[in-house]
Amino acid sequence: MKITVFGATGAIGRLTVHELLERGDAVTVHARNPAKIPAEWEGRVRVVVGEVTDPASIEEAVAGADAIVSALGPSMDRRAAGVPLVEGVRLITEAMRRHGIRRYIGHGTPSIPDPQERQTLQTRLIRFMGRRFLPRAYRELVGMSELIMVDDLDWTIVRFTAPKDGPAKGRLRVGFYGTDRIGFAVTRTDIARFTAEQAHSDACLRRAPAISN
Repeated sequence: MKITVFGATGAIGRLTVHELLERGDAVTVHARNPAKIPAEWEGRVRVVVGEVTDPASIEEAVAGADAIVSALGPSMDRRAAGVPLVEGVRLITEAMRRHGIRRYIGHGTPSIPDPQERQTLQTRLIRFMGRRFLPRAYRELVGMSELIMVDDLDWTIVRFTAPKDGPAKGRLRVGFYGTDRIGFAVTRTDIARFTAEQAHSDACLRRAPAISN
């Protein structure tokens, strides 16, 4: 498949690109800073440089793709302002429609419920912590997911709470709050692997599965 990855040079984005390449996908990466492109990607990925709020670079990155993967995540810098990633996701979905691309896989927070699940004490706690301690990042995360989940695209939002460094655990809980037992911590490697799998699966179309180790 031809897959475009946004947020490709972030901690989870890099691992996701690796997983897609291992699967034999043709990968285009959209990156703000070319200096962050790993040397081992040379000759293996198509690179488009630009800000996530730059319509021209987004248009170039999206063209020709079969699916879009967004590993975009908000800055945790308390000096950051605004919600540029929400605007970026809006531009991405508009470009997808122009190019007839329907498949979108993104990342999100359990603060946003899956359309078919009920809220629990765990999800209420996650929402409270986000709104209380990282309000700007919280608004950005929620805003990106809300924009996608009311869309008619074939979307999947992978939700997780506490990403950790380290190798894949080989054990992944996947499900929905209120019906399945989902923990908090999950390795970034496992997030990337699950995200890459969704580009080749229809099992979670228009759903927001939560994952943990």
